[in-house]
Amino acid sequence: MMIMVRAIVRPEKADTVLAALMDNGFPAVTKYSVAGRGKQRGIKIGEVTYDEIPKTMLMCVVNAADKDFVINTIMDSARSGTKGAFGDGKIFVSDVEDVYTISSGVNETAAASEEAA
Repeated sequence: MMIMVRAIVRPEKADTVLAALMDNGFPAVTKYSVAGRGKQRGIKIGEVTYDEIPKTMLMCVVNAADKDFVINTIMDSARSGTKGAFGDGKIFVSDVEDVYTISSGVNETAAASEEAA
């Protein structure tokens, strides 16, 4: 079984997270520039409210057995300071039904299931 991990992180932390994933054997990541807000509803500076804060979304698909390791790698490398701070981001995990490689047409989830059997 495979899972998709989507991490929304501070833009200045994205390269640190990417390097940590690469160093730990997870080089396949898709990176998006996104904007949004969390529970704090943005940031108010003086009279101006910024409700769309720039963030970076990193997306990777990994074996379910690697889920906790990948999540901990992201959390450790994306956290601000030792305790973290508001705006450090979120991680979303979901099941992946199938994964196909376009160039070969191979269904990687079926191949992984056959190898495990």
